[in-house]
Amino acid sequence: MFLAKKIKKYPLSSLLVAAIWVVCLIPVPETPLSEINFFDKWTHFVMYGTLTSVIWFEYLRRHKKSKTFQWKALLIGGMLCPVIMGGLIELAQAYLTTCRSGDWFDFLCNSLGVLLGCLIGLILRAILRG
Repeated sequence: MFLAKKIKKYPLSSLLVAAIWVVCLIPVPETPLSEINFFDKWTHFVMYGTLTSVIWFEYLRRHKKSKTFQWKALLIGGMLCPVIMGGLIELAQAYLTTCRSGDWFDFLCNSLGVLLGCLIGLILRAILRG
C-alpha cells in the first residue's frame, strides 16, 4: 500500500526509476556513440541528474503552498535514495548479470548527477516560492 501511494504521488519519478533499472540491467548494443570518450559516464550523470530533478519537482509541486514541506523527507527521497539506487544497480550489474559489469566510476557519475539534480531542485524551489 505504501509503494502504491508513492507511485500515485510521484508518477514520473516512479517511471524514471523503473526505466533506469531496466536500461542498466539489459545488454547494450554497440553504437557509434560508444566511440565517444566517457559517453557511458555522461549518460549516468544525465540519468541521475534528471531523476533527481524530477523527484524534487514533483515533491515541490505537491508542497508548494503547504506547511508540510520537510527538508528531511526531500533529502532522503530526493538525494539519499537515488545515490543508494545507483550503488545497488552497480552491484546488481556486477553480481547478477552476465552482460554488464559494475563500475564504481559509474557510481561516482550517478552521485554527481544526483548533486546536479539537487542544485536544480533548489533553483526550482526558489522559483516556485517566488
